[in-house]
Amino acid sequence: VESNNKKLLIGGNWKSNGDTAFIDSFDGTLKSLDFDSSKVDVMIFPTSLHLEKLRERYPQIIVGSQNISKHGNGAYTGELSPSLLKDIGINTTLIGHSERRQFFGDDEETISLKLKNAEANGMYIVFCVGENLKDREDNNTINVIKAQLDTCRKSITNWKNIAIAYEPVWAIGTGKTASPEEAQAVHADIRKWLRSVGETAEKSVRIIYGGSVNENNCDSLIKQVNIDGFLVGGASLKPAFKNIVDSSKLKN
Repeated sequence: VESNNKKLLIGGNWKSNGDTAFIDSFDGTLKSLDFDSSKVDVMIFPTSLHLEKLRERYPQIIVGSQNISKHGNGAYTGELSPSLLKDIGINTTLIGHSERRQFFGDDEETISLKLKNAEANGMYIVFCVGENLKDREDNNTINVIKAQLDTCRKSITNWKNIAIAYEPVWAIGTGKTASPEEAQAVHADIRKWLRSVGETAEKSVRIIYGGSVNENNCDSLIKQVNIDGFLVGGASLKPAFKNIVDSSKLKN
């Protein structure tokens, strides 16, 4: 399979799931993950309650936060500042997930501040973009995504510390998946956009796909030249996560 020689990234976003009983029951799956960490980064994004425990238990897996504050330490009740995350060994965060945008008021201004805050603190960012069903039906996909990407461009300077997760909102948790060809087309457009940012952005930034990735579609998706991995939702809480991690071997 043709590759662009980027280290792959397979992430699992647990969302508001994964209690202590689940973590104990899932231990066998996480310990059985078999991958070459020089060729693929495997990440999990559990609830913040279990970040430290999972980081300590699985040193081979990168454990990241699902969210980060736009503020530093101080009088910000309920927030996760970059320095407090780093204090427990968490150096990676999601920013801009569609559920944050939809339910928690993460508009472009808020997302920009979160990006700046994470970058200023040296954190690795998985930045999520994607269109909803109406955008796609109106042939507006790339305009919507470029507007989201432009927020990123205005907010960060270090393109070695960020990945872009393309998650068509209409495919998240719906069982619908963009076809490998549909996903590849958007990823190619994002890669072209990165080229306009500069050579470092084009060469460094991994573009990963999210949107009902499972053990049945991961092999055909990973073979697409501009898909550098996945951000997995529901399937990252199932034994199928091992199959999805295994799919990365088809590329290397």
